[in-house]
Amino acid sequence: MTDLDQLSQSLARNLKRLRTERGFTLDALAARAGVSRGMLIQIEQARTNPSLGTVVKVADALGVSLTGLLDFDREPAVKLVTADRMARLWSTAAGSHSILVAGAEAPGPLELWTWRLMPGEGSASDPHPAGTTELVHVTAGVLILTVDGVDHEVPTGASAAFESNVPHGYRNDGGEPVEMTMAVSVPPAPRAPR
Repeated sequence: MTDLDQLSQSLARNLKRLRTERGFTLDALAARAGVSRGMLIQIEQARTNPSLGTVVKVADALGVSLTGLLDFDREPAVKLVTADRMARLWSTAAGSHSILVAGAEAPGPLELWTWRLMPGEGSASDPHPAGTTELVHVTAGVLILTVDGVDHEVPTGASAAFESNVPHGYRNDGGEPVEMTMAVSVPPAPRAPR
């Protein structure tokens, strides 16, 4: 079984378990996530490799981190994530990428990422649920952080914090790679009404 197959199987198993635990029907979760019912069925049956955007929407709708949705195993009290278990979830041919380093559910999803943006590249994100906060710390280059249509320059050694319930993105307009660490905190999702 390849890493991608193992990831698809974990996603399928965890999505079905979390959806059931939270009392969501396929239709209710599809409406909440803005993803088709058919896509959810394909994911739960491990018949597709959904885009990162789709997986983020589903995780947000369930109120879990990406690691909670993609985890191969149930989490022990202390979770050690070795480099070979970190998930590269976005990349480009030029070498830009993001890596989900670790995540936890405390009390809502909390994720830690490392990012590399090559010159001239960027990544845009749809709004996350209300109450979601992102923290970024730039360790190399100059990041252009766009939040709700406004650009903010974040130089090497600087950090930024923002509510990410609006459109936002990360861009490198400079001539050298941008390296950054990001933490994302998502509030827990309410349970489905009974």
